[in-house]
Amino acid sequence: MPQLPAPGYPDDVRARLETDARAIIARYPDSRSALLPMLHLVQSEEGHVTRTGMQFCARMLDLTTAEVTAVATFYTMYRRKPSGDYQVGVCTNTLCAVMGGDAIYERLQEHLDVGNGETTDDGKVTLEHIECNAACDYAPVVMVNWEFFDNQTPDSATRLVDDLRAGRPADPTRGARLCTFKETARILAGFPDERPGAADESVSAGPASLRGLRLAKGEEAPARVVHPRDGAPHDGPRDATQDTRPEGQSPAGHRSSHDAPQQTSASDPAHPAGPVAEEGE
Repeated sequence: MPQLPAPGYPDDVRARLETDARAIIARYPDSRSALLPMLHLVQSEEGHVTRTGMQFCARMLDLTTAEVTAVATFYTMYRRKPSGDYQVGVCTNTLCAVMGGDAIYERLQEHLDVGNGETTDDGKVTLEHIECNAACDYAPVVMVNWEFFDNQTPDSATRLVDDLRAGRPADPTRGARLCTFKETARILAGFPDERPGAADESVSAGPASLRGLRLAKGEEAPARVVHPRDGAPHDGPRDATQDTRPEGQSPAGHRSSHDAPQQTSASDPAHPAGPVAEEGE
């Protein structure tokens, strides 16, 4: 059965969006280049990208709905179904996961009684696990509407979502103050951030991010030297030419896979690994 066309926006909404759309399109030499911010614009209207929104973008940019749909379904920043005022993303990529991100995500699933990409009954919070957001030095990280909440724990993350649902202030670790997902989408469409003081609250590198730079400039003392496991202290970097251990021998007690090769079935005479004999030989 063919799908019915999506209903259009009410006249007043369409007129307002058309004015905003023309302002976005005017920034680009080719109108189709405005598609990404245009999708943010229609997302700011309804909280997700609807069929009506995609048809609006197609008409304004002289594209087919298939071209718009292909982009809207490719990027995870565009929601395809109604979602909460606050998109709470828990990083579960490698470093955040081993630092506690998995535990945070599991706690929030249980606490909010939702699964990945699902929204609480009050429409306040949508929970999702997300990939790396380039904040590994503050792992584990939770993001709310793309703002950073660093060095989280299951308890602190639980308090955070409770504050969001109750309408209590929740201040990001870095960056601007929180706003709703719809307001965030409008800012991402390229319109001015009208929150008081937002211009002075841009995200900047924190102390953990800058420590390597300070070390390189000599502004901080280098990390303490850890002596070899054999207990023999030495001054300064060890010169490989001064290593008196027999070739191939690893430091005492050091079982790292990056040290000298260990004996295997292929190299241990007591456990030869020759070709498998054919049956009957």
